Amino acid sequence: MLRIFIKRLLGTYCVWLFSFMVLSAQVVDTTKVHQLSGVEVVGKVRPAVTRESTPLQVLGKTEIDRLGLQDLSEAVKRFSGVTVQDYGGIGGLKTVSVRSLGAKHTAVSYDGVTITDAQSGQIDISRFSLDNVDMVSLSIGQADNIFQTARIFASAGALNIKSSRPEFQDRPFHLKAQVKTGSFGLVNPYLRYEQRLGKRWSATGQLDWQRADGLYPYSIQNEQTEETGKRKNSDIQALRAEVNLFGELGKESEFSLKGYYYDSERGLPGSIILYNDYRKERLWDKNYFVQGYYKKQLSSHFALQAQGKFNYSWNKYVDINNNYESGKQEDRHTQREYYLSAGGLYTPLKSFSFSLTTDFSVNTLKNNLPDCPFPTRYTSLSVFAAQYKDSRWTATASLLGTYITENVETGTKPDDRKRLSPALSLSWRVLEEQNIRLRASFKDIFRVPTFNDLYYLRVGNTSLKPERATQYNLGLTWSGQPSSWLSYLNVTADGYYNRVRDKIVALPTLYIWKMMNFGEVSIGGIDANVSAEITCSSAIRLLLQGNYTWQRAIDITDETAKNYKDQIPYTPRHAGSASVSLLNKWVNLSYLLTCAGDRYALPQNIADNRIDRYVEQTISVNREFQLGNCQLRLQGEILNIGNINYEIIKYYPMPGRSFRILVACNF
Repeated sequence: MLRIFIKRLLGTYCVWLFSFMVLSAQVVDTTKVHQLSGVEVVGKVRPAVTRESTPLQVLGKTEIDRLGLQDLSEAVKRFSGVTVQDYGGIGGLKTVSVRSLGAKHTAVSYDGVTITDAQSGQIDISRFSLDNVDMVSLSIGQADNIFQTARIFASAGALNIKSSRPEFQDRPFHLKAQVKTGSFGLVNPYLRYEQRLGKRWSATGQLDWQRADGLYPYSIQNEQTEETGKRKNSDIQALRAEVNLFGELGKESEFSLKGYYYDSERGLPGSIILYNDYRKERLWDKNYFVQGYYKKQLSSHFALQAQGKFNYSWNKYVDINNNYESGKQEDRHTQREYYLSAGGLYTPLKSFSFSLTTDFSVNTLKNNLPDCPFPTRYTSLSVFAAQYKDSRWTATASLLGTYITENVETGTKPDDRKRLSPALSLSWRVLEEQNIRLRASFKDIFRVPTFNDLYYLRVGNTSLKPERATQYNLGLTWSGQPSSWLSYLNVTADGYYNRVRDKIVALPTLYIWKMMNFGEVSIGGIDANVSAEITCSSAIRLLLQGNYTWQRAIDITDETAKNYKDQIPYTPRHAGSASVSLLNKWVNLSYLLTCAGDRYALPQNIADNRIDRYVEQTISVNREFQLGNCQLRLQGEILNIGNINYEIIKYYPMPGRSFRILVACNF
């Protein structure tokens, strides 16, 4: 079987290589030209969200600092159509679900390369810091950027994290030192150094350490009893380190190399269950990866890029006194991934472009669980995309081909998986003199069962089919400057419908639970976003942002079931956020509000399963000073100023009122 897979892979790469040779032959230009001396323009490209043919939301570094956001999950909560599953506390697990499709349908990419977890299929975004992030964006469906890895095309939505690149104006180095502190024992020092290495090369290095005891008070309604206390076993210690190398390998080419390391130990506080004060679970995580990126502009018509990555992930879970025979449960898991991606972009005319990209990856899993099959997964993804873009129209189409095969050392392996997944999007500027646009998109995508779904102890099922998701979107966008005092106004509104078939769920059989394809979910909703800037005077500006999501995500699996057409778990009908920022030369103030309606912890929408709605408010204050060679930034926040007791996950209470202080100095 492996031999067949390799033959198919080589065939795919031969097709790609042939296409590369043909396209290169077509762009030969024998015209003699005189090269004029150029002017270097230094700037950061930010996507125009109102022009995109699929929903795109962006938070830049300036907005992140202005709002006082210090955690990636806080930034993601500012996006519409997103549900962040938060288990509470500084060290709590945090995952992202887009439009109720589930965290396993959402890709998380770091500088263009996706972060993967073949074992669980979901990424804990609490592992990533905002201190070195230049931009965070969320695309739903297939983004207009067709020159991406095939893995991005293979997801229903993508959370993209773009780290900062050094810019040197007056000196060949930069140094940033900062420290955060706050409630519940939070201490978080951070150090970043940037160095220019000649005219074409530069490097950065950063170190980030975090600790917190997480002993926050809570009050929670448990059955008919109100329980109060302090969260136990909620501590965390985490170390992050990252090095980057940026450079040019010749004319019109760029290269980058990234090394990342993460090491943490945390307590798992568990759920607050009546008369149960057991808190002994611990989790250790170690993860490091090395990834490289290369791009070459061969001519004005053709560009080539390649990416590669090696990823190592290890975790240990210990549960003391939970197993009556041994008194201790200890699970250790090790994952490795080898990943390559290569693609070409051909632009024969100014308005037309085509891309062809192939990804290949190998994922392995080893653990100490009984009867572990030690699986190895081989994945090949190839995507062909085409785009037309002018001042009024943007049309994008893509076709993704997926082939996956697996080997196991013991037991039964699943069947090979082959599938073609199309996507289509369109944006039209209705009036030539007004920036009002209509957009529509369609995407058919699927997710492969995780290693846990297939092999975990006696629960796994190697006969599982992939989950299939179909996405439809219809939206309206507008941006402009209505008056002299209203500097800009951006408005987007999208209606969407998603359908998930062969949903993988855990169902009880005769003696044990088993993973099965049994679910079907219908998801309809509306996302609305607005942002504006009001110029009060030459020294005072007022920035406004808001988003709102309404969604009806219902289970339509079985008409005879008690939960038929009930809202699926942890999905509020109504959710939104808003912020107001006052910018001036004295001190900047920001007010943030986040709210979510009632949700249900289990499929049946009854009172016992309901999680009450909540509203959380935060106030942030910041000021920057120039002290000699140091640009000093002081920032303070009060989070959950109403001291509201609320839950995102049932029986996992979130912290009440707390504070954070940041002191940073840039040299």
